[in-house]
Amino acid sequence: MAPENLRVLITNDDGYQAPGIRALAPAIAELGYDVLVVAPLDDQSGVGSARAGMVGRPIRTASEEAGGITYHGIDGTPALAVTLATVGAFGAIPDLVVSGINRGHNIGVPIFHSGTVAAALTAAGQGKSAVAVSIDSEDPAHWATAGAVAAEALTWIVPEPAGTVLTINVPDRPLDQLAGVRHASLAPIKRSRLTGATAPTGEPMIELEPPSPNPVPGSDEALLAAGYVAVTPIIGIREVKDDTAATALAKRLSGYR
Repeated sequence: MAPENLRVLITNDDGYQAPGIRALAPAIAELGYDVLVVAPLDDQSGVGSARAGMVGRPIRTASEEAGGITYHGIDGTPALAVTLATVGAFGAIPDLVVSGINRGHNIGVPIFHSGTVAAALTAAGQGKSAVAVSIDSEDPAHWATAGAVAAEALTWIVPEPAGTVLTINVPDRPLDQLAGVRHASLAPIKRSRLTGATAPTGEPMIELEPPSPNPVPGSDEALLAAGYVAVTPIIGIREVKDDTAATALAKRLSGYR
């Protein structure tokens, strides 16, 4: 299908005024897609797929235009932004979703905590294919590189089955200095880099450990460190076709009859 016939929702978890989404939306619009931008009013990093309090309340919004694109902000999470767009709250329902560009990478099994990735998975739950794009820096210098990668990934995902989701991590370097593109496994849970600590006041804290000097080969962590664009197809919640638990529980409860 031609780009001009497809509506693409652009969202993120850094906020509708964040530089990442301001780099991403024009990169997608330049391909000819009908772009709709809906994102949180402020930083919602790490909120996962939360949509708490969305039912039965007015949702505060704001908007501003830049470069011919209208950026809508909502008082809520990335997952809520996707939900609102896919129920028609901002006009025609989007066909595809691109989430990002997230400031900082989203790697490893704990990516389900990421608002950026969760937006893409929420889209898949609504039957829409989606791409989540993150750049490997907290202070990126090469937003355009990630924007170009996102645009190409969107072109690839268009003919794929509905509900296809990619999470992509892009090194913060010029496009011509990328080492290449590789399929990446998710770094194992032990590489979440989260560690417990205690604040001077005695309260518990969470801190980040430094990157591993020996990341798992072939993982998103290892490939990103080597300068590759790391691409990982992901699937959201789905049932396991195994009735062992139900059978065991039924047996245990039979004694109550």
